[in-house]
Amino acid sequence: MGSARRQDILEAALEVFAERGFKNASIDAVAERAGLTRQGVMHYFPSKKRLLLEMLAFREQLNREHLDREHLADHPVGEDLPADFAAAVAFEQSHPSFATVYSVVMAEAVTGQEPARGYVGDRLHSLQAHLTARLTERYGERLPSGLSPSTAATAVLALVEGIHQWWLMDPEPDEDHYPGIVRDTLSVLFGLTEDGPGSEDGGGPRHAPVVNG
Repeated sequence: MGSARRQDILEAALEVFAERGFKNASIDAVAERAGLTRQGVMHYFPSKKRLLLEMLAFREQLNREHLDREHLADHPVGEDLPADFAAAVAFEQSHPSFATVYSVVMAEAVTGQEPARGYVGDRLHSLQAHLTARLTERYGERLPSGLSPSTAATAVLALVEGIHQWWLMDPEPDEDHYPGIVRDTLSVLFGLTEDGPGSEDGGGPRHAPVVNG
């Protein structure tokens, strides 16, 4: 029961923080949305800051679980990076509150508000370092496009972050439109296109080797 109640609170917090941001949201509003008392929420989350951070971690956990399920019968996560990032964008599109709440937190981080600034800064640096390491492991010091792993990692994250903003402002009826943009762009960046920098003598796609883990 406790685990289910925690999830109810986190789902309610996603909606409230997406609508109001951290500064204007309140424990009382989350409690009302979850059908609980203020004390009921604070039993699990003793502060608004703790609730925000755990809610953001919950959002990322759901995204990872979805990615694992999507590729379980297709390919391991990490083997086809363009498809993985496209799937992450598609998942966010199917859960607009996830992308909206992160956009609100990002806006608060840009204006220096805590805890948003600390969370976003740590998250971006962590993602950039992790992706740089994966790209270095796979490609060495240069990708087929000629970019360094560090530059490519930053470009990938900037693309995905920007795509989230774009589809929030301009939703497309074709649900694969924005995931397709991410998939096609990263295929070029990683040298997986037939005629791109990664092709060898025009002889078809050059696929990156599998990376375990």
